[in-house]
Amino acid sequence: MRMSVCLVLTSVAAMLIMISEAEAADSITTTRFLSANETIVSSGGSFELGFFRPGSSQNLYMGIWYKKITTRTVVWVANREAPLSNQSAILKVSSPGILNLYNGTSSSIWSSNTSRHAENPIAQLLDSGNLVVKDANDDNPENFLWQSFDYPTDTLLPGMKLGKNLETGRDWYLSSWKSSDDPGQGLFTYWLDIHGYPQFWGSNGSVFWYRSGPWNGLRFSGDPSLKKNSIYRFNFVVDKREIYYSYDLLNSSVISRFLIRENGLVQRWTWVDGRGWVLYLSGPTDACDYYAVCGAYGRCIVNQSPICGCLERFVPRFPNEWAMGVASNGCVRRTPLDCASGDGFLKYTGVKLPDTQHSSFNESMNLKECHTVCLRNCTCMAYATLNITGEGSGCLLWFGDLIDIRQFTENRQIIYIRVASSELDGSKRKKGKTIGISLALSMGTLTLILCLMFYIWKRKMKRQQKRNIGNSGITSDISRRGYRGERQQKDLELPLFDLFTVTSATDNFSPSNKLGEGGFGSVYKGILEEGQEIAVKRLSSSSTQGLDEFKNEVICIAKLQHRNLVKLLGCCIQGEEKMLIYEYMPNRSLDSFIFDKSRSAILDWPKRFHIINGIARGLLYLHQDSRLRIIHRDLKASNILLDSSMNPKISDFGMARSFGGDETEANTKRVVGTYGYMSPEYAVDGFFSVKSDVFSFGVLVLEIVSGKRNRGFFHADHSLNLLGHAWMLYKEGRFLDLLDEAVSRDSCHLSEVLRSLHVGLLCVQQHPEDRPTMASVVLMLGSGGPLPDPKQPGFFTARNMAEADCSSGNQASSSTNDFTITVVQPR
Repeated sequence: MRMSVCLVLTSVAAMLIMISEAEAADSITTTRFLSANETIVSSGGSFELGFFRPGSSQNLYMGIWYKKITTRTVVWVANREAPLSNQSAILKVSSPGILNLYNGTSSSIWSSNTSRHAENPIAQLLDSGNLVVKDANDDNPENFLWQSFDYPTDTLLPGMKLGKNLETGRDWYLSSWKSSDDPGQGLFTYWLDIHGYPQFWGSNGSVFWYRSGPWNGLRFSGDPSLKKNSIYRFNFVVDKREIYYSYDLLNSSVISRFLIRENGLVQRWTWVDGRGWVLYLSGPTDACDYYAVCGAYGRCIVNQSPICGCLERFVPRFPNEWAMGVASNGCVRRTPLDCASGDGFLKYTGVKLPDTQHSSFNESMNLKECHTVCLRNCTCMAYATLNITGEGSGCLLWFGDLIDIRQFTENRQIIYIRVASSELDGSKRKKGKTIGISLALSMGTLTLILCLMFYIWKRKMKRQQKRNIGNSGITSDISRRGYRGERQQKDLELPLFDLFTVTSATDNFSPSNKLGEGGFGSVYKGILEEGQEIAVKRLSSSSTQGLDEFKNEVICIAKLQHRNLVKLLGCCIQGEEKMLIYEYMPNRSLDSFIFDKSRSAILDWPKRFHIINGIARGLLYLHQDSRLRIIHRDLKASNILLDSSMNPKISDFGMARSFGGDETEANTKRVVGTYGYMSPEYAVDGFFSVKSDVFSFGVLVLEIVSGKRNRGFFHADHSLNLLGHAWMLYKEGRFLDLLDEAVSRDSCHLSEVLRSLHVGLLCVQQHPEDRPTMASVVLMLGSGGPLPDPKQPGFFTARNMAEADCSSGNQASSSTNDFTITVVQPR
């Protein structure tokens, strides 16, 4: 009997011990440590804490990850800046409630902190994923000594806060990993700015590149995709104690996380059994999401081309730049404000509200009171309802220029922007219109006479020009290519230079004035009588290019006006002579600098980056903003000319093709261009598109940065061309090794160098659909936003061909024999 009692007591004691151990399976105590080969699991089995090695790294980190899914997904890392290198790590809790991580030498490499004391401190992993340090007998969250939710890494879990505690000054923000192999704090952060009305920013270091827009009661105004849904519930809290965003899952069985990726994208992912992580939301989503793309008072509309336009009653600040596709300087009111005489407000609907850094707000005002307050303050530029739910409430006021506005097709957001009263007064506009009509009528007779005289003179000149051009067959060719009708031919009129003027300007084509020679013929420098310097491109009778290229260049470039395109001043067609007259470029072509050891040092990094951006803007104009979509087809270093200020200008449109409407691609049996710059699909199949020019641009970028030619590139360790070499360096993390030795690293912005090289690789990807458009290229070069990972480039290795540049005029069948496309795996 006594033995039976002993057995029962022993069994009960064992059960109590097992229960105690089970209860402690989610905790670390002053007597229970956690070693490198152990983990603890939250009571509900949702999360696990332990040590892990990210990706292919050999470093050891302590972190928290999901327990119930098959793919280990880490949501929090303790020692992200102090990795362990061996298995001797220990995590322990010490009095008065400090969590310490020790390495093999018993040195603490990471620890929590606390300002309070606990009698029996423990560290417990809650089923929310929150690691807390508390007194073992106190479960009140307000009394926690420390919690991981106060120190987010790259992931926001349900119940976590993203914002700021106004009492303690603590910031809750997300910061990206450096890479999939390194959880150290990366370049990108997502954080709350409380200057003015609060808004979230995505930033790359100190560079703002993505903005959420202010909260309007339903969502952040810049994120219309943030809607009521069946997965999670979100809210935004603004009070005297704290300001934060948080969310909760509506179904506890759903696994969803919000994070910032290594490339800066802010995303929400949901776990689906059998499929893994599925992307639910992502931002930025398009070009209009990047900060201040269209400048002050500019409005970004993603489905129009170009994407930037001025708000109604506003005009470009610098019209010439705007016409060239440069919108960053924004817009200004077409009628200046006059606060003393009275201004008004114009209503704009469906917008992302502007940057609120310079704003103020009042939650108790109504819209009428908001209007009155803004109208009385001459520095108030706009106002809006703070909360658009129900009938609306609150007042948000802006002071200073309105920046980062975009238009949405479905958005209830309204803003009222200050304009001159004359912009709103219909009677004044009507009166002005009446006066204008009266003046027009009073001048009618004189105007009619002048118009008739001008018409007679114009007809006479037009007949003369048609006779001259008709001798070479250009007019008929223009009609054949789609410029049919009198109005189209009028649009293509080009000043005609007589032969005497050109020969006099070039000193009868003196060899001393010869600038160079190409497939078209020779180019000469000339000086007109009025002193203007010109470049004369003279078609040679023995030229490999001929009348077709001459006509093509006239058609393509006659009406193109962009600061990064060489300006065609006119042409000369007389007898057998056919010449094009351009503006003169004193620094000649880009290849004479970047491939010349003695002159390459002249191009420091700021000049090279300026040239890259200028070429990109010029190409964007050709592809998107010119009257016709134009594909250059022969973009290369020798066709980039430099003016006296080293501004780049794209030249030589003899091989270009123009498209109308929505055309973007075509096939040809006659492959033309320059080996080393041709895209794979064009060189092999004769298929060309705007993405063919993008490929050539990518090659050009890599050449500008490296100072090396793609064709003729030599490296002792391999036989790859420049593209292959760049790809290998990128994969090995040695991208900067590609920078030209003539460029001083101390004087250049290495982030710009890396961004340029990265964009270059994106442009030379094998498949056209993977390459970015030039609109995206310009945006990527000009912002600090994240860049996608490039895929393998289209590699070309020459066989039995001279290393110097040569233009191709062969049929596709023969050109395909000149190349092989080599797939190379980087080492």
